[in-house]
Amino acid sequence: MATRKSVGLFVLLATAWGTAFVAIKAGLDVFPPVLFAAIRYDVAAVLMVAYAARTSDYWLPRTRADWLTVLVEGVLLIGLYNAFLFVGQQGVTSGVAAILVATTPLLSTAFSRLILPSERLSLPNLVGVLVGLVGVGLVARPDTSLAGGGGVVPSVLILLAAVTVALGSVLVQRLGGGISSVGMVAWANVIGAAVLHAISAGLPSESVTQARLTTVGVVAVLYLAVFASAIGYVVYFDLLERLGAVQINFVTYAVPVVAAVTGWLLLDERLAALDAAGFLVIFAGFVVLKRDALRSELRPLESWLRQ
Repeated sequence: MATRKSVGLFVLLATAWGTAFVAIKAGLDVFPPVLFAAIRYDVAAVLMVAYAARTSDYWLPRTRADWLTVLVEGVLLIGLYNAFLFVGQQGVTSGVAAILVATTPLLSTAFSRLILPSERLSLPNLVGVLVGLVGVGLVARPDTSLAGGGGVVPSVLILLAAVTVALGSVLVQRLGGGISSVGMVAWANVIGAAVLHAISAGLPSESVTQARLTTVGVVAVLYLAVFASAIGYVVYFDLLERLGAVQINFVTYAVPVVAAVTGWLLLDERLAALDAAGFLVIFAGFVVLKRDALRSELRPLESWLRQ
């Protein structure tokens, strides 16, 4: 992170996405989970489409690749990801949810080796993925306090959320649409909101009548739509240009720290020692996977220290 502004944006993004897990947890008390996610993206879609139309010349899909790109983003990265996440987070703390989502870079690497012809899964990379999976096992362990070990189901759902994001990211990379980043995210929000509403309508456990209009619920929706989604994506793309794909991944590992701390402060949530250990093991797997890129990023710092 070369500049003070980059550091500030990094902290802002980690805070926005970390506190989002706490906002989700709070809103789940007054909304059915998938409907809650759908309403969030109703608001976010309006904001993002307006922003894209104002700031980008290429914000409308024009080609087949563009339409496939926004469809994949909308269905996988917005729709299914949030359906799994919001349902799963009913059974885990904000910190645990964020840690499990932090497996996304590991999963993306595995999918890229399978889907992208130019990528190969070397032995060290395979070791990195396996190390990350060990960390997942520490975090997503069955809760023996629940009959039948059913406490593992919420964790599995959140892992499925991470899988959909990882798979979607790799597919988007392969499709190579020309639409701008903000246009892609804007239309993905629109499609994702529609997918979430369809899922919610098809679930017998969900109904609009279950939603309660409370101050906490309204604040949670607006916070997630405006701060975590609209502002968060704008900051993300700015940082991506400034830092590059390797350094931006570190946001993924700052988010669980923010989620755990704010969950403890605001919701009195606790993070078990095994959860923290699992997070460190997952991060170690990421370091093994990205060792060459990280070594390249750190080379200027090493040269400076030697002077």
